[in-house]
Amino acid sequence: MSFFRLSRVSRRLLKPSVSATPSSSSVFHSQQQNIYLSQPITTTTTRHCINTLFKYPLWSRDHEVWSKGTDFHHEKLLGVGWNYRLVAGMSSVVEGNPKKDDKEEKSGGVGGVKEASNWVDLYLPEGARGYAKLARLDKPIGTWLLAWPCMWSIALAADPGSLPSFKMMGLFGCGALLLRGAGCTINDLLDRDIDTKVDRTRLRPIASGLLTPFQGLQFLGLQLLLGLGILLQLNNYSRVLGASSLLLVFSYPLMKRFTFWPQAFLGLTINWGALLGWAAVKGSLEPAVVLPLYLSGVCWTLVYDTIYAHQVYVKEWVIIVCVCLQDKEDDVKVGVKSTALRFGDNTKLWLTGFGTASMGLLTLSGLSADLGWQYYASLVAASGHLGWQIGTADLSSRTDCSRKFVSNKWFGAIIFSGVVLGRTFQ
Repeated sequence: MSFFRLSRVSRRLLKPSVSATPSSSSVFHSQQQNIYLSQPITTTTTRHCINTLFKYPLWSRDHEVWSKGTDFHHEKLLGVGWNYRLVAGMSSVVEGNPKKDDKEEKSGGVGGVKEASNWVDLYLPEGARGYAKLARLDKPIGTWLLAWPCMWSIALAADPGSLPSFKMMGLFGCGALLLRGAGCTINDLLDRDIDTKVDRTRLRPIASGLLTPFQGLQFLGLQLLLGLGILLQLNNYSRVLGASSLLLVFSYPLMKRFTFWPQAFLGLTINWGALLGWAAVKGSLEPAVVLPLYLSGVCWTLVYDTIYAHQVYVKEWVIIVCVCLQDKEDDVKVGVKSTALRFGDNTKLWLTGFGTASMGLLTLSGLSADLGWQYYASLVAASGHLGWQIGTADLSSRTDCSRKFVSNKWFGAIIFSGVVLGRTFQ
């Protein structure tokens, strides 16, 4: 009987057009979108899908499957007690349909995935490449997003009519590079077992075996030691404030296991420089100025990292559905959470709210710091940029989500230029 039911579903999976829609108990319940395959699923693909099923037990989720354009569009193919399992990374399984829009991965290599060459592969010695990729030196956007709140705060702390301290900006730039690398190293150490099960992450240095966990720990120690060297060049108040951020740095990678709001914890972590930059210049905090600045950064992070989360989930997970012959109560209930899943169809509404809050808090910070009109002109430009991101983002396209995410370095640059001009010509 089990074989007969499996055969029935396999035949229906061979139809040219298939859609997968999550059930109410699914982690993808909030997305409410049908994902259609661009070509027929071959027998080889179906067999590979079923074999892969048992290779990725961690990402199992209950699903209901419907056949597009049939009379039983809202009817389960299997009876009560049967479910379906969504397989991560199956986009690379469909024959003749490589991930052409993914600049980070191509078919081939480890587990059918090969990472595209970049400057790290071309110019660094072979022994240093794994460490450079562990620190994400080949993907500098994270460093930009960490550095900009620091630069905003340092520029705000400058005396009226003066430019921000270039020494402080240099120190904080190096610190952003090191802290971002340390955070990525911690993330890869904690997620090394999960990373091997997802195409997008299985080529990370520790997950792929290029580096051992012990080598990762050694590299983490080196980065933290160099970061301590930078921290010791600041005043005592800043040293204590900077060291206190390590609690957030070490706890953030775990948040996606426990809450649908890991982006909020990321915002609290990555924008700590909005507090530290002011303290490094002034030797204390001015809550009326730095707290709105800090919270505006948190809201900004919720915008760009939710967009980033969509480009992860859409391409890696919601691709193809396979049959799992086991009861629902035996299904594994483990997964990675995100605001992209929490917001679902209301994502753009939430992003609009966070974007509006971010701009309002930036305005409040500027008023408290008594900045010139140039700053508010930059806020108009930044609002336009943020509105463009939210309004035009195609949350079903990995390429477009990635493009919008990376564009936030320019949002940070606009705010920074406005702070500098508003302080210089104050």
